[in-house]
Amino acid sequence: MSKEAETQIALGSHQSSSGPSKPKRVMIIGGDGYCGWATALHLSNRNYEVCIVDSLIRRLFDHQLGLDSLTPIASIHDRIRHSVVHFGEQRSAPYSMIDRSRAVFTQHNNVIGTLNVLFAIKEYQEECHLVKLGTMGEYGTPNIDIEEGYITITHNGRTDTLPYPKQASSFYHLSKVHDSHNIAFTCKAWGIRATDLNQGVVYGVRTDEMEMHEELCNRFDYDGVFGTALNRFCVQAAVGHPLTVYGKGGQTRGYLDIRDTVQCVELAIANPAKHGEFRVFNQFTEQFSVNDLSRLVTKAGKKLGLEVQTISVPNPRVEAEEHYYNAKHTKLVELGLQPHLLSDSLLDSLLNFAITYKDRVDKAQIMPSVSWKKIGAKPRTVTA
Repeated sequence: MSKEAETQIALGSHQSSSGPSKPKRVMIIGGDGYCGWATALHLSNRNYEVCIVDSLIRRLFDHQLGLDSLTPIASIHDRIRHSVVHFGEQRSAPYSMIDRSRAVFTQHNNVIGTLNVLFAIKEYQEECHLVKLGTMGEYGTPNIDIEEGYITITHNGRTDTLPYPKQASSFYHLSKVHDSHNIAFTCKAWGIRATDLNQGVVYGVRTDEMEMHEELCNRFDYDGVFGTALNRFCVQAAVGHPLTVYGKGGQTRGYLDIRDTVQCVELAIANPAKHGEFRVFNQFTEQFSVNDLSRLVTKAGKKLGLEVQTISVPNPRVEAEEHYYNAKHTKLVELGLQPHLLSDSLLDSLLNFAITYKDRVDKAQIMPSVSWKKIGAKPRTVTA
């Protein structure tokens, strides 16, 4: 199993039986990935006993598709020499939509991988708290407010609190929906305790731990398969390429800094779910549309002397390009989350990184290469 930006974390007991002075134990599945690596460093620096489990398949994806991170990534051996919890899933919606084999891989890796983790908890450590990094993409874009996991409904005079309806928009997002259902069932049937962190889009490269050594540097994906709109815009601005807005640009999502991702994971660990409880936290700090991001990058780029232009390109995805979006996200704040806002970090963290490493940019990877409507057509960069 492996993972990146949205995943899961299998966590050991909160306290060793030998006494309160021993470190808390955490297993990070997919610890070589974007969110997993940042979390491993963060928890290790806070005296957790961290174990990383990763098949390194995310690095294989880059080799197969001819992709590369904007920032140079050290080998896992060099990374752990300078440091050393289920981030074990394929996390890209476009990757899951390339063709049949990658759609099947995504579902098998993510859903079966999570089932294996659940059975391992049941058989070996029933008191283990599972912190699973989900995605806000499970909800879709409904025309009502998005609650944190559950919604109270009155129908034909009767009222009940039910799981919030899911409207996933890719085979990847569907795998996360299946994960949530399986985890909820095992909490009810076996008494497992679990926290589902439905995460928004993550941005940023720097954390305090990553600045300790250059070989601890995290990924910066900007390509059409694994890259986010914000990363892509920053790279485009740095190399003088027009910012490519998909369709009308009204697509709105939740966003958070990588520093807040690791904060949220630590808060979930420190405040565990109860026996048999399946709780859901919406993990993001701000909401932006694609057009909002374009304006922010344009404004920031001009301050750095960059000439930034924006164009609209055909949307390769099947999604609403203009819609209502208002998602609740109070539970992590109530636990003590102190957010880093995009306006505070864009210049020094994202755009400057793109400018620093602009000589590594492969412009052929910037435009979208995977279409939701033409699944099965190979992206231009696929190699054997």
